[in-house]
Amino acid sequence: MAPATRFQLPRQDFPSRLWLPFKSRCLSTRIEVVRFKTPGDRNLIPHSAPPTSRDYELLSNFLQNSKKLAVITGAGVSTESGIPDYRGCCIQGASPQGAYSTGFKPITHQEFLKSAYSRRRYWARSYIGWRRFSQTQPGPSHIALAKLEGDDARTTGMITQNVDRLHHKAGSNPIELHGTTHQVVCLSCGNLSPRQTFQDRLKLLNLEWAAAVEIVESGGAVGSDASFGMQQRPDGDIEIDDSVFSRDDFQIPACQACGGNLKPHVVFFGDNVPLDRARAAASMVQESDALLIVGSSVMVLSAFRLVSAAHKQGSPIAIINVGKTRADEIASFKIESTAGDVLSGFLSTQGKM
Repeated sequence: MAPATRFQLPRQDFPSRLWLPFKSRCLSTRIEVVRFKTPGDRNLIPHSAPPTSRDYELLSNFLQNSKKLAVITGAGVSTESGIPDYRGCCIQGASPQGAYSTGFKPITHQEFLKSAYSRRRYWARSYIGWRRFSQTQPGPSHIALAKLEGDDARTTGMITQNVDRLHHKAGSNPIELHGTTHQVVCLSCGNLSPRQTFQDRLKLLNLEWAAAVEIVESGGAVGSDASFGMQQRPDGDIEIDDSVFSRDDFQIPACQACGGNLKPHVVFFGDNVPLDRARAAASMVQESDALLIVGSSVMVLSAFRLVSAAHKQGSPIAIINVGKTRADEIASFKIESTAGDVLSGFLSTQGKM
C-alpha cells in the first residue's frame, strides 16, 4: 500500500478523516484528508491589545506633521485576509508563530535555477494553492491604506514586500519590492505573462493529475471551494508531500516566446531585488519626510535598507506591528496592535470609514 499523504481541508459535512485512493499515471497514493478550521478561524492574526486613544493621537500627529509620507507594508497586512506570514509574532505566548515555526522552508533562487525537480515540486504546490491565493480579497489594512492615500495628497507612495497584489485590489498602486505571484517571467528572455494563463497551460499539460487534485481539494465534490482551507503558505503555494506528484510525469509549460524556463515574477530567497525597482523604492523614501511601517518586522535587508535611509536623512519613523521589528530602536513610536484595528479605528475617529 502506498504511503499516506496528508491534505488539510476546512470543516465541511464530511467525516474528520476521509481516505481517497488514487492510482493514475501521475498520482498513485492514498491521500488522507484532515479537516480543520477555515482561514478566518485559524488564528492567523496575532493576539494583541486593541489600540488606545493615545495611539490614535500619536498617529494623528505623525500624519499631520508629514508633508510627504512614504509607507512600507509587510505580511502583517495580509494575515487578516487569510494569508500567513513567515516569521509570525515574536511576543512570547502570542500566536501564530508563522510558517517557519512549522518547519516550512521556502524555495531558494539557486534551487529553482539548478534543479528541474525543484521546479516541478514548486509548480505542483503553486498549482494547488493558486486558486485560493488569487481569489483572496483585501483586508482592513489594505482598504484603510488605500483610503488614507486617496484622502491625503501628502502621501508620497507605498512600498510593499507582499507578492499577493491585495493592495492593488484595494485601489493602491505600490512598488512591489519583491515582485508578484500574479505574473510569471522567462528566465531566458525576460518575457512576462499572466499567472492565470500559466495556470491554465499547466492544467492542460497535466489533466489527469489536475483532476485528481481537484477531487482531493473538494473532499470528493469536484468544483467545491473546500480547498480554500488547505495549508496555505505566504507565497501562495500549498504544503504537500513530495509523493503527491511524480518527478517524471509532472509537466511544466515553457516560455511561449523562446521556450525557456518560467518562474514566478518574485524575488526568491537568495536572489536580489532588480536594480530599477530598488532605485524606485529608494527614490520614494528619499523624497519623503516621514516613514510609516505597517505589518512588517523589516528583517529582510531590502526593506531595512530603506528604513535606514529614512533614519539617516532625519525622517521620523512610525511602526504599526505586533512583535519585534528591526527598526524598533530608531522609531519615533510604535503601536503594538494589529494593523487593521489601528488603521480602521483611526480613520473611524477621523470620520473617514
